Amino acid sequence: MSPSIRIVEADITTLDVDVVVNAANSSLLGGGGVDGAIHRKGGPAILAECRKLRAGHYGRGLRTGQAVATTAGNLPAKWVVHTVGPVWSATEDRSALLADCHRNSLKVADELEAKTVAFPAISTGIYRWPMASAAEIALATVRAAETDVEEIVFALRGEEAMDAFRARHNSLA
Repeated sequence: MSPSIRIVEADITTLDVDVVVNAANSSLLGGGGVDGAIHRKGGPAILAECRKLRAGHYGRGLRTGQAVATTAGNLPAKWVVHTVGPVWSATEDRSALLADCHRNSLKVADELEAKTVAFPAISTGIYRWPMASAAEIALATVRAAETDVEEIVFALRGEEAMDAFRARHNSLA
């Protein structure tokens, strides 16, 4: 049974879900946008676990499309799953890497036995991925994923994101 999908305009750091997906940078040490908000509101516990990851298996950082979990610190969620989205390129198709972000985040959520997962619009901020394309890839990937997650929430900000994700969601329904 595939998970239910909800599209909401919300601050992802406020959602009471099992997993919040972080659109992280490869350093795992915080940044701007969603990444910065999650680190700020989640507090020092998230950064401490990210530093441990960097000191171990992820010494060179997290590769694009991979996903790894940490505590959620002070967030209402139980865990943060960090994934590194691809930077948009007009000359190279990186769609498979964006799909990997969603697929691998759900795999990590399954390992955690999470039932609810919230995603942001990965790669659509500073990485400049076109919103309509990101919506298509994200929604098609989570719909096709083999997962035990029961509910996926796309927590979005702004009219462009809401319109793009709703339009794609409705066309797949």
